[in-house]
Amino acid sequence: MNISYNWLKEYLTFDMLPDEVAAALTSIGLETGSVEKLETVKGGLEGLVVGEVLTCSEHPDSDHLHLTTVDVGAGGDPLPIVCGAPNVAAGQKVVVAPIGTVLYFGDKEIKIKKGKIRGAESYGMICAEDEIGISADHAGIIVLPADTPVGLPAKTYYQVSDDYILEVDITPNRVDGTSHIGVARDLAAWLRQNGNGRPFAFKKPSVDAYQKDASVAPITVEIANTDACIRYSGVTIQNVTVKESPDWLKKRLTSIGLRPINNIVDITNFVLHELGQPLHAFDAAKIKGSRVVVGTMPEGTRFVTLDGVERTLTGHDLMICNTEEPMCIGGVFGGLDSGVTERTKDVFLESACFHPSWIRKTARRFGLGTDSSFRFERGLDPNQTVYALKRAAMLIKEIAGGIIAGDIQDVYPQVVEPFAVDLAYKKINSLTGKTIPVETIKDILSSLEMTIVSETPEGLSIRVPVYRYDVRRDVDVIEDILRIYGYNNIECSNYVRASLSYQTLTDKSYKSANIISEQLCGAGFNEIINNSISRSAYYDELATYPPASCVTLENPLSADLNVMRQTLLFGGLQSVQFNIKHKHKNIRFYEFGNCYTRNRDNDKEGETLSEITEDYRLGLWMTGKRVENNWAHADEATNVFELKASVENILRRLGIRLDKLTWNSISNDVYSSGMTLTFRSGTPAGVFGVLHPVLLKKMDIDQEVFYAELSWDALIKDSPKGNVTFREMSKFPEVKRDLALLADKSVSFADIRNVAFNSERKLLREVKLFDVYEGKNLPPDKKSYAVSLYLQDDEKTLNDNQIEAIMSKMQRMLEEKLGTELR
Repeated sequence: MNISYNWLKEYLTFDMLPDEVAAALTSIGLETGSVEKLETVKGGLEGLVVGEVLTCSEHPDSDHLHLTTVDVGAGGDPLPIVCGAPNVAAGQKVVVAPIGTVLYFGDKEIKIKKGKIRGAESYGMICAEDEIGISADHAGIIVLPADTPVGLPAKTYYQVSDDYILEVDITPNRVDGTSHIGVARDLAAWLRQNGNGRPFAFKKPSVDAYQKDASVAPITVEIANTDACIRYSGVTIQNVTVKESPDWLKKRLTSIGLRPINNIVDITNFVLHELGQPLHAFDAAKIKGSRVVVGTMPEGTRFVTLDGVERTLTGHDLMICNTEEPMCIGGVFGGLDSGVTERTKDVFLESACFHPSWIRKTARRFGLGTDSSFRFERGLDPNQTVYALKRAAMLIKEIAGGIIAGDIQDVYPQVVEPFAVDLAYKKINSLTGKTIPVETIKDILSSLEMTIVSETPEGLSIRVPVYRYDVRRDVDVIEDILRIYGYNNIECSNYVRASLSYQTLTDKSYKSANIISEQLCGAGFNEIINNSISRSAYYDELATYPPASCVTLENPLSADLNVMRQTLLFGGLQSVQFNIKHKHKNIRFYEFGNCYTRNRDNDKEGETLSEITEDYRLGLWMTGKRVENNWAHADEATNVFELKASVENILRRLGIRLDKLTWNSISNDVYSSGMTLTFRSGTPAGVFGVLHPVLLKKMDIDQEVFYAELSWDALIKDSPKGNVTFREMSKFPEVKRDLALLADKSVSFADIRNVAFNSERKLLREVKLFDVYEGKNLPPDKKSYAVSLYLQDDEKTLNDNQIEAIMSKMQRMLEEKLGTELR
């Protein structure tokens, strides 16, 4: 939000420089990102002075140039200046740019130098309006009134004053800082405690002179939905003249980046940024039935907003209506046909307070973010509506003329009282770490407009003003006291008192995650942390992660962040894409995080929603080259087997035996080829593989990416309890047998491995693939697998009969289950 330094000084007199103001605001929670100088005229008319033309004669070698002498004051000699303007004459008071002055023409700078024009010396320039930047007029030189003092700086004559714009980053809880008055109030409180005696004075605009000018039948107000509309105030102003705003008002708005429209609309915008209270001006002639109704419209009602777009309303959009039709989307955007135009004579001025949730949902639904909705969404003070209404009405009378016709219509169904908070000195000192004097505490509360109702030796009972929507508890008040008192005023002790342990948590999942993190970092991985809120567009047209399973947010932060993530995949791919675009193409990432899925069940009445499941997962991403630019090794690309090794190492580190898992190959819209890992109990353990090219193209990634996602909760549940135990290596020899199997092309090595372990769970230790062949001398629909089987008994040496029995059983099971045959 932009705050004008000059505008701020209308409510708070102080002698701080703009950078000092920025530092002070940042220290009290209104973080100021930048301070930019704003020149109403580029260059600020520096160096330009008022001069008097003493003599003027025609140039002997030109039919349009004149030779002049100009007195520019300061006791110096008159300057000879050659001027080509047709209206220059002796006796005129003019604006002069002496030698050394810089003039600005768009993006170009021209420095005035001594020169010769047609043989005549010229020591400056007599200026036109466009040449000094105050208008586009170039009809002739500027001629000032005869009584203008010679030597007067042009910036003084034109009252050019530089402004500074402070960009204040407003957090969602500080709606009180969304106005110049609010910022001035906080700065005054800071000066009171930290100003070191600097003089200051804070004042609000007075509305004591407000009065109605005529008693006429008013436009009445009805609140049909009191949940959505907390208070609605309005007044009619008749016989106004809609025209361009005066310069001071236009300068105020343009300084903070707003475009002036007309005097009525500009006043509502001015008060919005002055007091933080949104206003809206209706053409009173368009309020049918002379009645304003605040409520909702039937589902599907069409409404054209001020930008000319037709929008379809829902039954949850708060509308400002007349007796026949809607006129405005309450707190968000005006309607096309009810606003003020040049033909408007009577104005109905609205000042209201709407419920934050209603405005937030409507603004997100229509994708409309306005200055008004920005404030309503954060919660406004309903007790300010009438004050803001009077302030705007008085400005309209002053600038646009007219009369205030009738009483203010104010509907306030349930008055919101200041919040009661009990504050204990002991708790203040405990949380701040310092004993703050009682009088200082009371002084800070007073400067923040918090009323002390009662006092005891132990503490205070106070009332917090309603505009402090974020202050409800004693800790909130203590935070306010501390930010004004100054965090830098809390000294650091020489002693550290803390109850710390080298073992922060005893939770097995947490400790195991740290162990695996160290292992992955040692293997060259980097940890990433992504937002658990994702965009629904990622899941469009995906069967693996269907859109119907997304957990949708009711009040999304933006259209791009509107669902909870079903998988860690897309956040990591965003990080991969970002790094690739910045020339970091060899990537190994890992992330721990929660994923959320909404399961849908069908009952007799149709589809119903079951509860949302939350699963803690570990994701691994690999892409690029595993070796690059190494003198001892040729470049080598990363492959999916390297990812598989990382997954297996994680399982082994957790104490999970690989032969306790079923490995099955998959191919879907996420993985072009991959494998699922399932415990023998049927619980999914994870999945890994090569990501589908179509998915990568959607994410704007043009190199192969390998991805694994493991269910951390399932891994921890199935890992050995307590510490991993170790045993001696077997004293008895391992037996290796090789098989060459002819199988259908649809059969994968994972299928062979699973059948082998199912046929012999006790003595089979490992199944390894050492060759795959398809082609010549084989049927076209077949391929050959060469596998090694490792058998071992921990208690005795295997004999030939046992080995042959095991191998026969395994061959038979492979033939029955997969249709394989020995080559």
